[in-house]
Amino acid sequence: MRAYELMYIVKPEFDEEQLATVTDKYANLITNNGGEVISNEKWGKRKLAYEINDYRDGIYILVNFKGEPDVVNEVDRLMKIDDDILRFMMIVKEK
Repeated sequence: MRAYELMYIVKPEFDEEQLATVTDKYANLITNNGGEVISNEKWGKRKLAYEINDYRDGIYILVNFKGEPDVVNEVDRLMKIDDDILRFMMIVKEK
């Protein structure tokens, strides 16, 4: 399994319960597809560098996980169609 880092930005108006629902959804997706979540950190609400879909702020979430390419493909596919996610980026961590 390879190590990955996933950063995503959620809509700023979400309360703690809605945010927990989104973060749990993707953590469970990773573990249910054979991956392992190492850390799931909430960085909090921050100002965006530029406006995205009429939002100037967003809630940043950083997830470190291990998994196979199938897990990465499924997370990528679902985040592209999720209206709650403003932006996301996933990278392979160096050894």
